[in-house]
Amino acid sequence: MNQLLLFEQDEKLLNLREASKWASQYLNRKVTVSNISYLIQYGRIKKYGNNGNPLINKNELKEYYDKINEKENEWKNALGDDLNWHLSFVEYKESERTKHVHRLHSYKGKFIPQLVEYFLDGHTDEFKREVFFREGDIVLDPFCGSGTTLVQANELGIHAIGIDISTFNVMISNVKIEKQNFAELHKNILKLTAKLENFQQNRNNVKFEEQLLNKLAEFNKKYFPSPDYKRKIRQGLINEKDYSTKKEKEFLSIYWDLVRKYNIQIKQNKDENFLDKWFLAPVREEIDFLFEEIKEIKDAKIKKVLAIILSRTVRSCRATTHADLATLKEPVTTTYYCKKHGKICKPIFSIIGWWRRYSIDTLNRLSQFDKLRTNTMQICLVGDSRNINIIEEARKNNPQFAELISKQKIAGIFSSPPYVGLINYHEQHAYAYEIFGFERRDELEIGPLFKGQGKEARESYIEGIANVLINCKKFLRKDYNVFLVANDKYNLYPRIAELAGMKIVSQYKRPVLNRVEKDRSAYAEIIFHLKEN
Repeated sequence: MNQLLLFEQDEKLLNLREASKWASQYLNRKVTVSNISYLIQYGRIKKYGNNGNPLINKNELKEYYDKINEKENEWKNALGDDLNWHLSFVEYKESERTKHVHRLHSYKGKFIPQLVEYFLDGHTDEFKREVFFREGDIVLDPFCGSGTTLVQANELGIHAIGIDISTFNVMISNVKIEKQNFAELHKNILKLTAKLENFQQNRNNVKFEEQLLNKLAEFNKKYFPSPDYKRKIRQGLINEKDYSTKKEKEFLSIYWDLVRKYNIQIKQNKDENFLDKWFLAPVREEIDFLFEEIKEIKDAKIKKVLAIILSRTVRSCRATTHADLATLKEPVTTTYYCKKHGKICKPIFSIIGWWRRYSIDTLNRLSQFDKLRTNTMQICLVGDSRNINIIEEARKNNPQFAELISKQKIAGIFSSPPYVGLINYHEQHAYAYEIFGFERRDELEIGPLFKGQGKEARESYIEGIANVLINCKKFLRKDYNVFLVANDKYNLYPRIAELAGMKIVSQYKRPVLNRVEKDRSAYAEIIFHLKEN
């Protein structure tokens, strides 16, 4: 009997090539050996056999794809049968979607690196491989954002140039792609951390926060035990609103006793700008201290990396609740009941924990990317893509690259333009502009949130995007390929293409599974492929 079961199991075991062939037939699309290897590597399916000859159980592979297909069918019912599920990249874990420098700094509205790689490296559709960019080509991103296109182009051996109206966005992008002196960077991080620790010696906020955490741990263990507390809420044994309000007030007396004991100033003395409003006084003092220290560093590249670490730290230390990190409703200056965690939580009184965490993380991510980088050129320029002279501006920063662009021309564009009336791109990093003294150019943003989505805003958006394409065409080779990622719910892009003297030759409707927003309903965006009309 055991031999019979073993024989039946062996009949269902496939090697990688056999699994690739079977999956391609089952799904009616190309599934490569690498795709199957990925499923094994990240534990999506179990591996049998040995390392030299991994085997896959066909039934387990079928179960995996059936589960994915079930979700695919649900989304197609909601969004239409033209949904290209392959572009969901559902097989990638969160850590892969934010690999190495792609999570160097938070940024709303960026696309995942796998989407860029899919089009820059050539993709397979119905078993036919289409290649639009090759090694040594130059790709342009006129709405560079946080530099995803530049980074992925580097990995693939493609030169890339980015443009962005935001000085801070340009700094993020260039820090990601520039080569670093890791020994010097590490040395400077250690020095700054030591100086911050020394600065804290004569201040009480660190000791205060340690005591506060201890009191919170005791209180939460007693009154909000996990998982019993949440279970009792679900069972209706506890009225969450009444109970949490009572306990929140009860802990406040403990909080204010500690504030008085350690003589902590909570609020700043003024409330004139973002930094004044959204950071507690002890945190603001540490921010200002570190910034002044970073200003003294001579090496421009290292200074920029340290500025990014500081900015990332500052963003995580805003005086808000855990549930309002993305929305910033009202500053929080006391302990509060946190619905997200089901206990009493607190605002942040010192940046040192986040500074240490992000210093290590930044070094690691830059180092990981450094092992993958190719010997190609990438740069991001500050400018308005509607009128910038790409070659002249590139020449100021990298004459060699400017000469290559002039001689070879740009092969095409891969970019995600701003969505009309969705994000204020400068405002999302308001703290960074205030810290570093960068000039804001909000009035030059195309389709910002503050202009809304009305008829006038949409007309302005159409004109803005079309003018970007018209200007960029001057630097493109004749047989160019333009890919624009957009959620075109107002059907603006056919007119944009027409005004730019282009035609939409194809479009890919992509399901967006991993959104930053809390709304997890079915949502899609379109990748428009444009060529000269």
